[in-house]
Amino acid sequence: MYGMESALGLHRFHFAFTITFHYVFAQFSMGLALLIFILKTLGLRTGREHYDRAARFWIRIFAITFAMGVVTGIPMEFQFGTNWSRFAKAAGGVIGQTLAMEGVFAFFLESTFVGLLLFGEKRLSRKAHWAVSLLLWLGTWLSAYFILATNAWMQHPVGYTIQPGGDLHLDSLWSLLLNPWLGWMFLHNQFGTVVTAGFVMASIGAFYLLTGKHVEYGRTFVRSGVIAAGIASILMLFPTGDMQVRNVARHQPVTLAAMEGLFETMEGAPIAILGQPDMEKMRLDNPLLVPRMLSFLTYRRWTAEVKGLDAFPRDQWPDQIPLLYYAYHIMVGLGTIFIAVSLVSFYKLRRGRLFESRRWLWVLLLMAPFPFIANTAGWMTAEMGRQPWLIYGVMRTSEGASFNVSSGNTLFTLIGFMGMYALLSILFLYLSYREIDHGPEPAARPNAD
Repeated sequence: MYGMESALGLHRFHFAFTITFHYVFAQFSMGLALLIFILKTLGLRTGREHYDRAARFWIRIFAITFAMGVVTGIPMEFQFGTNWSRFAKAAGGVIGQTLAMEGVFAFFLESTFVGLLLFGEKRLSRKAHWAVSLLLWLGTWLSAYFILATNAWMQHPVGYTIQPGGDLHLDSLWSLLLNPWLGWMFLHNQFGTVVTAGFVMASIGAFYLLTGKHVEYGRTFVRSGVIAAGIASILMLFPTGDMQVRNVARHQPVTLAAMEGLFETMEGAPIAILGQPDMEKMRLDNPLLVPRMLSFLTYRRWTAEVKGLDAFPRDQWPDQIPLLYYAYHIMVGLGTIFIAVSLVSFYKLRRGRLFESRRWLWVLLLMAPFPFIANTAGWMTAEMGRQPWLIYGVMRTSEGASFNVSSGNTLFTLIGFMGMYALLSILFLYLSYREIDHGPEPAARPNAD
């Protein structure tokens, strides 16, 4: 509907590009904060320096990732005023609350705690340093809560009134912070960050084991990573993913129909494992279906009616249904693979064969990029599913874009961002590689014997 040649299409793609790039770093740092806290807890409980050094290694990786997240996150808020000024004017009195709370209450706390973790270990007691790691984890997840509260309000607006001039006024801050859309969304998103951090940690550990470097740390990283990623993957499926889909069915039923490729309303609706949406013939080509499963998963009744796209006016349909369908199925498919890989890893770990199984270590090594893809596909599902609404049921996307920013201006800045972010990617990979190559152990000292 909105081609790339139009200003609106470019506004949408510009924001999608910047936020997707930013979230690569944000999801990793949020999940890693929890794993750092776990390593610091193990160090405090066992008294072993090994866990403190392991945590110190990941704190350095966190600091690099956090810095990249800050640099790539700031431009997004400016885009509200440049590319989406009509949206910012109308909804600024609502979303400005949570965005300001994120900056004041969470972001500055995160920055302080990162500094204390990096430079305060020799000045703080062991318990105090552990407490800082706890506060860093809570700070990163609190930051996510405020950001997700903003998005949840756009998905399911509550606690507001429309003023005579058309601007939206927030009537209840608690309605905004306790949005019924937010709870399961927050948990589902945060467990997704743990999956990312867990598999990245396991991947680095597998690399160390395969190369024979830092072997003891490699074992710790593989063990900690697969356990964290496995538990989080299962929790993403149930209950968080299940309940979030039921939220979609309750509040955005047309989105559910598009996600599932359900063109016709039916009782005992099947779930599509595979298939290609044919928008001309209004059907799924080459479908692989599980009979009645969609009805059961959505409404807990095998014969429940599930509304298809035919139950809604065409102007209410998401405008990129094939892409939405594929994004959703990529997310679910990769999530299933994560659970399978984790279960096999649990089995090998319990049998004492995980660290010596080179083929499986290669599997873990190569898993690192896939959680980033799955999380990106999940956010594509959420954002494309909300279309054609910027604020669901209140403001259409076409009504929120800026009047005075042309397609040429938008394309120019988009190309500039792409070039700048390409350089940032190279810098991030170089700094991360340098830390990984150095490893968790301190520089070798001459043998006193």
